[in-house]
Amino acid sequence: MSKQIIIDPVTRIEGHGKITIQLDEDGNVKDALFHVTQIRGFEKFCEGRPFYEMPSLMARICGICPVSHLVASAKACDQILGVTIPVAAVKLRRVMNLAQIIQSHALSFFYLASPDLLLGMDSDPAERNIFGILKKNPTLARDGVRLRQMGQQMIEWLAEKRIHPSWIVPGGVNEKLTEEKRDQILSMIPEGLFIAQRTYDWFRTALEKFQKEIQTFANFPTLFMGLVDDEGTLEHYDGKIRVMDASGSIIADKLEPEKYQEYIGEAVEPFTYLKFPYYEPFGYDDGIYRVGPLARLNIAKQCGTETADRMLEDFRKLGQDVVLSSFHYHFARLIEIVYGFEKIKELLESPEILSKRVRAYAKPNRSEGIGVSEAPRGTLIHHYKVDDNGLMVWANLIIATGHNNLAMNRGVLQVAKNYISGTRISEGILNRVEAVIRAYDPCLSCSTHAAGQMPLQVDLWSYDGEIIDRIIR
Repeated sequence: MSKQIIIDPVTRIEGHGKITIQLDEDGNVKDALFHVTQIRGFEKFCEGRPFYEMPSLMARICGICPVSHLVASAKACDQILGVTIPVAAVKLRRVMNLAQIIQSHALSFFYLASPDLLLGMDSDPAERNIFGILKKNPTLARDGVRLRQMGQQMIEWLAEKRIHPSWIVPGGVNEKLTEEKRDQILSMIPEGLFIAQRTYDWFRTALEKFQKEIQTFANFPTLFMGLVDDEGTLEHYDGKIRVMDASGSIIADKLEPEKYQEYIGEAVEPFTYLKFPYYEPFGYDDGIYRVGPLARLNIAKQCGTETADRMLEDFRKLGQDVVLSSFHYHFARLIEIVYGFEKIKELLESPEILSKRVRAYAKPNRSEGIGVSEAPRGTLIHHYKVDDNGLMVWANLIIATGHNNLAMNRGVLQVAKNYISGTRISEGILNRVEAVIRAYDPCLSCSTHAAGQMPLQVDLWSYDGEIIDRIIR
């Protein structure tokens, strides 16, 4: 008889999900699915609210990456206002977004992934956590805490709150940067770069131990998508959409983010509340693509900062033309941490950064706005429509984790087929199935959605294994 393996919950991720693996009669993997079982409903919560409340409200979607939603939401509201954002405000938004990328990448790499990377995929699960890291490599554990602290501290100095800040507002930011706060942030950057470089050097030596995982952790051809600037340089705040195929060919470039509905389709499946975005010109199955740090480094011509560009050269050596293995999301995060520190320094040293002009004011001049930026996990889209009074009537959110949904499901299947066979299934094998999901660092609390059709099903079983009643709603 066939057999089903259920991993519930998937551990060391943000949010709630489970994995089901279907075996055939011979014990080989027939199918595998990644289920997201929670819903949030933010697209409906916001209806009827004044549009100018949206950035602060959307920041509540996630406690890990509130700044991402703050930025994308504010950009959508900027379009509704129809204003030009002051130069200083744009740069301050960029600084805060990069600070969040630093702290979120540090959380993912050190807290969620490094127990596997340092202790091994087959290590004792009781030790495979941040406390196990602290015991075996205290420096690595402290470095992770410190890097995340730095990113969070930058956010607090800018916005006076580390979690759910409301400093970024429609039209800009609500307070200028002081010279004192600028200097406080700049003073942390040398230490941050030193720690990031030390971690990068350690991780490069650790890669040799994970060659099979590199080959099997969602290592297959897909498209890659993200923002770049006019020169094709790495971009997190603004820019145009670029789509690259698995051979490194750019198949679409300088796509307007505001026209995302022309090239991104959204499908739903009955087994999950997470949408399945796909590249519309290629269709649902063939339009699978990935976003996030791996995709951003694949599509970018350069990072644009000195140390990060040197590291990008090492990254490119991991693949032929394109880095395909999702295991290397970890590698890409470390490079983006370095880039974040270097770019923040560049922005804070610009002459406009202390300007008093940080916000443009207006009443609603448009009935629709679309904000797109790069969150730690990938491209984030907020799309709003308002009535004549500026009240929200409709919203659509495509969260970074959603973009990766097709790839995550295919990755779970690939790992399961490579590691599971027969009746002997070790805890370490199941950990690898979870670890391919952790490579994407999914934020399920951000991305879950109520458009799916996954029903609540209650089965009543008799003592001899027969279903005697079933309720579905």
